Amino acid sequence: MSAGGARILAVDDEAPMQRLLRRNLEARGYQVETAGRAREGLGLFRSWRPDLVVLDLNLPDMDGVDFIREVRETSAVPILVLSAREAERDRVAALDAGADDYVPKPFGVEELLARVRVSLRHAAGPLVGNDATWRSGELAIDLDRRRVVVRGEEVHLTPTEYDLLKAFVRHRGRVLTDRALLHEVWGPEYSEESHYLHVYVARLRKKIEPDANRPRYLLTEPGIGYRFAEDAL
Repeated sequence: MSAGGARILAVDDEAPMQRLLRRNLEARGYQVETAGRAREGLGLFRSWRPDLVVLDLNLPDMDGVDFIREVRETSAVPILVLSAREAERDRVAALDAGADDYVPKPFGVEELLARVRVSLRHAAGPLVGNDATWRSGELAIDLDRRRVVVRGEEVHLTPTEYDLLKAFVRHRGRVLTDRALLHEVWGPEYSEESHYLHVYVARLRKKIEPDANRPRYLLTEPGIGYRFAEDAL
């Protein structure tokens, strides 16, 4: 598995399709996990926190549309559907449930990879230039490759630190309550555990701020929560 790159969870009950997806996605630098059943996929989704889900609708233990609905209860992660179902009603049902894109099988690998890139970039919000890299002064955040660079040096972030930073960048300029951030990054069961958030914000500041005691990016909104400075990017 690649050490960098966006995390992609592929849920498909056909082993050859899992191998095809893994081989082609990992060759482009993405991290990939696969599952052959919906419940297995949901477990990986909750524990691994992927940046994108590639989903077949025909699963042995749950319809893919129900899988989408379950994910959407707690997450806005992009979902790219791959399915042999070509009827318009199936596409509409998947998109109405919360899928971001729908690619019918059989498909071209290059088209699939392009759709993956588009889904990841849409999840990141408006882009700078033609790629998914955010830059401000000495800070650069590559949302496709999960890389953070400060003063020309790559900074190692834990998965949780990266997920928190990504949430801040996606909602830059907006005041985010502790509860909203905890729900998005850790899950609804942690929505009252503000100490988790405060510890991780302090860690992020030490890693990305020019001066952690006088933050430029991760600003505190007293009595409310935090804000990623809109003019910092």
